[in-house]
Amino acid sequence: MTSVSVRDRAPKLRHYLMCRPVHFDVNYAINPWMDPAKPVDTELALLQWDTLYDLYRSLGHRVDLLNPLPGLPDMVFAANGATVVDGKVLGARFLNAERSAEAPAHRTWYRANGFTDVHEPKYVNEAEGDFAVTDSWILAGRGFRCTPEGHQEAQEFFGRPVISLELVDPRFYHLDTALAVLDGDEVMYYPEAFTRGSRDVLARLFPDALLVDQDDANVLGLNAVSDGLNVILPEAAQKLAEQLRRRGFRPVGIDLSELLKGGGSVKCCTQELRF
Repeated sequence: MTSVSVRDRAPKLRHYLMCRPVHFDVNYAINPWMDPAKPVDTELALLQWDTLYDLYRSLGHRVDLLNPLPGLPDMVFAANGATVVDGKVLGARFLNAERSAEAPAHRTWYRANGFTDVHEPKYVNEAEGDFAVTDSWILAGRGFRCTPEGHQEAQEFFGRPVISLELVDPRFYHLDTALAVLDGDEVMYYPEAFTRGSRDVLARLFPDALLVDQDDANVLGLNAVSDGLNVILPEAAQKLAEQLRRRGFRPVGIDLSELLKGGGSVKCCTQELRF
């Protein structure tokens, strides 16, 4: 791939929705990262989250806030609550009962904030946990949470082609743990998280994709957010940060280690509102 300098990259101002981890805890296990036996420092989680929130604002992005509700410790992972494309909102339907009450809270927020096309889904989808939006496609993960029927429902609602990708490693239970959109149709991903057929699809669609190794994938380095120049990612993903620099991006490492105990990092905390 031809080298691109930082000067050739340009950030695009984004609009995000986040939820403070006021009630964050790990008192159940619905993914391999969660261990209720390990203590959680909620104050530290809040400090780490505040750093991410302040970073987005310092970069010029707009960040709205969803009211955290008691009894919903995973609500901080706002990316799982809805997918917004062209101002249309596809709500989530969670697989696990522990998170099911988050979905109506998200839909209520959107309706109260001027979104008029808000769809309550019939089939399971965990929003931007398993949906990644590029300029040309909506990439959709399945195998652990989102269903093929949920992919079809998204395609019908958004009127955009949805590309189904099969996940095979339970550590990468959502697409946003194994793949991230960098800019336009430019992506990065961890190949071993996918079946052979899905790897072949990704190679056809994205022949110049940035491929990430196991070490950086294992620290959720791909649970990242890019504005087209600045890529916010877990600070432990050092090799990935250097790969991004070589491609003309500006990696910004951040410590969300306390939230990692719930199986999420930068992207999980960040829902993008696209108009």
